[in-house]
Amino acid sequence: WERRYGLLVPHRTPKGHRLYTQEDIDLVHQAVELLNKGISISQVKNHLLPSKEPKKKKTTTASTVEQLPNIWVQYQQRILNAVVRFDSNALINTYNEVLAIYPLDIVTTYLILPISRKLGDRWLDEVGTIAEEHFFTQFLRNKIGARFHHQHLKPQGPKIIAACFPDELHEIGLLIFCLAASEHGYEIVTLGCDLPLSELALVVKQTGASGILLSATNKLSEKTLEKDLPDLVNSVNIPVFVGGKASVTHCDEIIAMGAEPLGHDIQHALKEIDLVLGNE
Repeated sequence: WERRYGLLVPHRTPKGHRLYTQEDIDLVHQAVELLNKGISISQVKNHLLPSKEPKKKKTTTASTVEQLPNIWVQYQQRILNAVVRFDSNALINTYNEVLAIYPLDIVTTYLILPISRKLGDRWLDEVGTIAEEHFFTQFLRNKIGARFHHQHLKPQGPKIIAACFPDELHEIGLLIFCLAASEHGYEIVTLGCDLPLSELALVVKQTGASGILLSATNKLSEKTLEKDLPDLVNSVNIPVFVGGKASVTHCDEIIAMGAEPLGHDIQHALKEIDLVLGNE
């Protein structure tokens, strides 16, 4: 933000270290709030800096915020239309266009996750097909894989093994979390969907991982809750985290067996993992 948009101009020590004032910190908090409302970083500066015409600026800001939901509705519809037509070029072009304007976490919140839910609803309502969801999942897998490649070229923090529970075939949520965790500083070993939990202890031994993250959208089976997950927790000496809707549905049971429920909010989940693994 400092180099590209001139949002901050911190003082520097003789050795070049940046020194930020409380005013700078407040400015960053305001910028994050605007980003969370969907305003692109290139537009944020105009909403934060003093204007010679305050009243006009205030009107412009309010108008922009009111129009933002419609922007995301339009992007969602374009993505959905591309998926329904199995149009790879339209899907790639729209995705790249949005990502060039907004940060990844905003795109995830307002575009990727809503589209994933809509595709699931289409299948449940017998309007869409499983093929649509597979098409979108494969697209995301390729995009996320490319970003993973660049992330892995950088120094990484604690290693986390990430997988879906047995019988869980929806891996979009897991893939999105893995990318966010990678950009947050973790080294991720992704094992995909429908993984037998009995195999994870060996993976932990071979990788020296610091934690295990399991994801599920659907309710967990009795066997998973009563045997497989407790056996895993007892067989490894590292934290076992559970994310996705299942971590809310089975929250009490997960806690009782010594695992850590994370919910389905990615940023909240990362903060919880930071606390447990000491990666603050």
